[in-house]
Amino acid sequence: MEINIDLHIHSKYSGGTSEDMNLANLARGASQKGIHLIGSGDGLHPAWLREIKGLRSVDEGTFEIERLRVILTCEIEDSNRVHHLLIFPAVSKLEDFSEKIAGRVSDLSTDGRPRFHGNGLDLAQIAQDCDVLIGPCHAFTPWTSVYAAFDTLRACYGDLVKYVQYLELGLSADTSYADRISELHNLTFLTNSDAHSPWPLRLAREFMRVQVEEITCAEVIRALRRAGQRRVVVNVGVPPEEGKYNESACIKCFRHYTLSEAKKRGWRCTCGGRIKKGVKDRVEELADLDKPASPAHRPPYIHIIPLTEIIARAEHSTPNTKKVLGIWNELITTFGNEVNILIDTPLEALEKHAPQHVLRAIAAFRAGKIVVKPGGGGQYGEIIIPEDLENVEMECSAGNAGLVEKEKTDDNKKPKTQATLDQYF
Repeated sequence: MEINIDLHIHSKYSGGTSEDMNLANLARGASQKGIHLIGSGDGLHPAWLREIKGLRSVDEGTFEIERLRVILTCEIEDSNRVHHLLIFPAVSKLEDFSEKIAGRVSDLSTDGRPRFHGNGLDLAQIAQDCDVLIGPCHAFTPWTSVYAAFDTLRACYGDLVKYVQYLELGLSADTSYADRISELHNLTFLTNSDAHSPWPLRLAREFMRVQVEEITCAEVIRALRRAGQRRVVVNVGVPPEEGKYNESACIKCFRHYTLSEAKKRGWRCTCGGRIKKGVKDRVEELADLDKPASPAHRPPYIHIIPLTEIIARAEHSTPNTKKVLGIWNELITTFGNEVNILIDTPLEALEKHAPQHVLRAIAAFRAGKIVVKPGGGGQYGEIIIPEDLENVEMECSAGNAGLVEKEKTDDNKKPKTQATLDQYF
């Protein structure tokens, strides 16, 4: 079977997260997004762990609330400010790990994202001793990531780099970025939301579709290890340009700079603010390949945009307004989840439940017409829907999205399609 999973979120017990990040809201939000399994996030926090253990137990490492499966995960920051995603196969493994890091970690009851007093090698050694999986979170983010602190994975994890089996790309990168770095070719790439709220704009804005035999932690781990027929079928994420650190930009005024311009200015903006190196430029520094060279095991990467963002842009509004959420709720109530609406359902079926300009915005997404003005310096990229949506024709057939873009002024021009959407959803 194939399921959609999001392995990196946070609970209400992490700093900077919504008080609404509770299990009931996560179950509701996951259902609305089309997600079957999530990583718990903050699994080492005692209060959060108690709540998870109070759910129905499927097996020693898998829990269930309503129709959502939950497995134990946690993000940890080391002394080099590198963030690591840990996956615990069982409660007993988590408790063993927690005991072994005691005395080398901040108070686990005060923050769901603890700080470990040691480097990546130290943390990986404890993870290996406890049979816990470990890999870097948002690997290219300029503040707290492995490639912000180091030029290679080995420099972070030492000889235990061989124990690292996955790497999370983060919102500002995709497979085309990471596969220009040959040391990453053996790893499984993760796409996760790092959600700090359970609402549709954040939860599962990035996720993975994986092939498993059952919906359990053990099967997810086998998929990440590419054991047998189990594997990641497709990585799904926002266009990297939408990430907050895609291009190099000032963290004060958000003016963008090329890498050469930033270097000439000593990484100081004309306004006096600090220029933060973007993921695109950092990959250019790290890459040993001119073009991405994906290994045979690498799944396709599909770009997707949260439905609330598409509706908001069509309405010339923001995602959290009453009108936008009203349209979103009507669609979700009728069609079940965002994957169904954005990809699977013919537009003729959506017509009774959304305004025409929203339908054309969805058509523009499916046809690959939406443009993203790159983010940088901590500011998200801007989604731009073309004003002339009349040039996006809507062709629908039962069971097939069937959307293509055609230029009315050129009948001989080959339509640009986003056929990969239909192939994998």
